[in-house]
Amino acid sequence: MKKPYLSVIIPCYNEAANLKRGVLKQINQYLKSTDLAWEVIISDDGSTDESLELIGSQISKWNNFRLLKNPHGGKPAALFFGIKAARGKYVLLTDMDQSTPIDQLDKLLPGIDKGFNVVIGSRGLQREDFPFYRRLGAIVFSSFRRLFLLSEINDTQCGFKLFKKDLVKKAFSDLQFFKQKQRIKGWKVTSYDVELLHIIKKMGENIREIEVKWREMDISTSKGGGLFRYFRESKEMLTQIARVKLNDLKGKYDQ
Repeated sequence: MKKPYLSVIIPCYNEAANLKRGVLKQINQYLKSTDLAWEVIISDDGSTDESLELIGSQISKWNNFRLLKNPHGGKPAALFFGIKAARGKYVLLTDMDQSTPIDQLDKLLPGIDKGFNVVIGSRGLQREDFPFYRRLGAIVFSSFRRLFLLSEINDTQCGFKLFKKDLVKKAFSDLQFFKQKQRIKGWKVTSYDVELLHIIKKMGENIREIEVKWREMDISTSKGGGLFRYFRESKEMLTQIARVKLNDLKGKYDQ
């Protein structure tokens, strides 16, 4: 198979409900319509539902799709497994629920043509089907984060990001997430996006931010936690932003 230009990496943890919506078929159809040489890597994080069976049956006839079966370690771990396995010059990180649909790649690719090695999606606050408590939480999180880090970026948390592969692979290896000896339970997301983009900025890279369409499409109910999980993770993420700033002051991200 021809070496791909683009590797699309999709982390997966208990995504059976979203898989049954046909999200992988949509991704396949879109990528087939492009002129790109591509591959899709689904990086599973030790799913305990029927995700693996569904993925296996759906991609069995698609040569450009691969499934990685990883031990449970949280979303950053699943993404890093995918990045290390990627063969493309560039990698697109996107979520299984496709709240930002795959066709928004059309908006990010021109940034690569203009010389940027990092082009990230930005959802804005006018998001469809965005509950009030999450809208308020996004404002609080963004305001707090911009006081300390990446003040020029509006939205660090959108799961739709395009990177030069070698660059993001190096940056991921420096995440503090991988230096903590902590047992992971459930779908551990963390504010790894903030730390990742901060590390990339410290590497001297300019980050291009592009507004993309976003609508809440996640119908998975087996990741655990619901509303309680949202507030717990929000608290953890705010704490982690302060930790990233402290680590920065200590020089842990100096190249």
